Order: sequence, then structure tokens, then C-alpha cells
Amino acid sequence: MTHNFHGIVPVMITPFDDNNTIDWDGYARLIEWYIDNGSHGLFAVCQSSEMLFLTLKERTELASFTVKQVKGRVPVVASGHISESMDDQKAELRAMAETGVDAVVLVTNRLASADEDATVFRSRMQDLLGAIPTDMTLGLYECPAPYRRLLTDDEVRWCAESGRFAFLKDVSCDLAHIRRRLALVENTPLAINNANAAIAWPFLQAGGHGFSGVMNNFHPDLYRWLYDHGKAHPELAAELDTFLVLSAMSESLGYPKLAKHFHRRIGTFSNVHSRAVPHDITERHRAVEIILDHIVTGADRFRSKIAKA
Repeated sequence: MTHNFHGIVPVMITPFDDNNTIDWDGYARLIEWYIDNGSHGLFAVCQSSEMLFLTLKERTELASFTVKQVKGRVPVVASGHISESMDDQKAELRAMAETGVDAVVLVTNRLASADEDATVFRSRMQDLLGAIPTDMTLGLYECPAPYRRLLTDDEVRWCAESGRFAFLKDVSCDLAHIRRRLALVENTPLAINNANAAIAWPFLQAGGHGFSGVMNNFHPDLYRWLYDHGKAHPELAAELDTFLVLSAMSESLGYPKLAKHFHRRIGTFSNVHSRAVPHDITERHRAVEIILDHIVTGADRFRSKIAKA
């Protein structure tokens, strides 16, 4: 493995144009924005990317484009196996492995339904692993849609000790649970990256490997500062943590379209169209733009404080 996948790893969004096709120019600017704002890596083709609403061709094109645009500056991981059929999942994963990404990420809820046990999960995992090139680095994603399938401790340990897995996006949203996972993967290649903003700073303080939450689409640089410097500035880190947690409450207002409204206002791209959230979020939540005003203003205030720290 050439990367350890620690740090700030945004789950990437997908800009669309008026014709409901991918806005490649806007996507290129988005990639540069992530990198300019301190991202250690990029998670292309995930739930934030609206992968359930993308064709296989679009999913692989997103991954390939990301790799070409990044040019090795940061590692790129991608998921995108969304089918029920195992044969279709194998085809999706093989296609993703051919895009040049640094790791192919397995979605845990694709390996067993909500009422199937660990035996089924392990059997399907082994089946899929046999279909992916043995030299391909792998990751794991406890994607919450269509349902959240958390790995058991035994499954985390097995994946860590296999040596093939380098990345787990944890969605347990439970600090005690995720801290236990850190102990399970100690001295293995598997990095545990938390997805929940409410526990992002406490998790990093506990030795967590990184943050891969949706709010990296708004202010990844602030999470990067926490990751790099938070422990040296505990009072400012605590104050910033409160702002980040409260900002993250906005996710329920229509993410990922909410993030597209943010990027339209900062000029990354011009269209807020979303396949996953087709309704107008400003009509359903009339204070959306005002909330974004506060998020933008608050983030800038903390950037000023950080510059003086």
C-alpha cells in the first residue's frame, strides 16, 4: 500500500448542468477547491456523489476524471457498487478498479441485507474479494442508504488483519464504539475515519485517523486545522468544535443540494441541480440562504482567529 488514508477526506459531491448531465468544468474546480482547502484525500463516487442516481458509466467516469485531475497530489478512493445482484456488483467493482483510483471501497450494506447474519456477510465478502485484483487496495463504507450496516468487531478485526483494507468510513456516530475500533485496528493498515461532525474533534483527540464527513464540502480547512493544530490550541479548538457541530445541523436542510447552494455562492459552479434532492430546498426550508450566510461568516471569523493563534 502506498497511502495510509489518514486525515481529512471529503465525500465528494457531483455538480450537474441544466441538462442533468455532469458539469465537468465545475467538477474540476471543485476538486481544486478540496485540495486548496487542505484535503488529505478524496472520496469520489459515494452517497454524497449521488451514486444511487448515477449510471455505471457516470460512476466510472467520475472516478477516472478525479484521478486525472488530481495527478497524484492526494489519494483518491471510490465506491459505486450499488446493485443487488452479486454478479452486477462484481462487474461494478472491477470497472471501478480499472479507473486508476488508489482504493476501491466496498459498501457494507451491499454484502448482507438487514435481516441476514454475519455468516452471509463474510461469504459475500469473500466472493467479492475474489473478483477484485489482489493488488488492489480496498476500503469499507458503512453507507447509511438504503440501510446502515455497521461492521461487527470481529468483521473489523478480520478486515484489518487481512492487510487488504486501508480505509473505513465509520458511520456509527458513537464515540465509545469508534474508539473501540481504533484498538481493534492498531498496528494494521486499516484507518478509521469518522463521518459524524458531532464527535469529529473528540475522536481526533482520542487518536482517530481522520474525518470524512459531509461538512468537508463547506470548510475542510477548519477540520484540517483541528487535525494538525487543535491539540496545541485547546481553547480555540473547543470553540471551533462548537461552531462545526452546530453548522453540521444544516445537513438536514437538503444535503447534498445544500452543499451545491454553498458552492454556487462561492463560484465553484453555477447550478444547484441534484438528482437525489429534486425539490427546491429554499421553498421547503425558507431560511436556508440565511443559515448559509451564518456558516460562511462564522467560518471566516474562525479563519481570522486561527491566523492570529
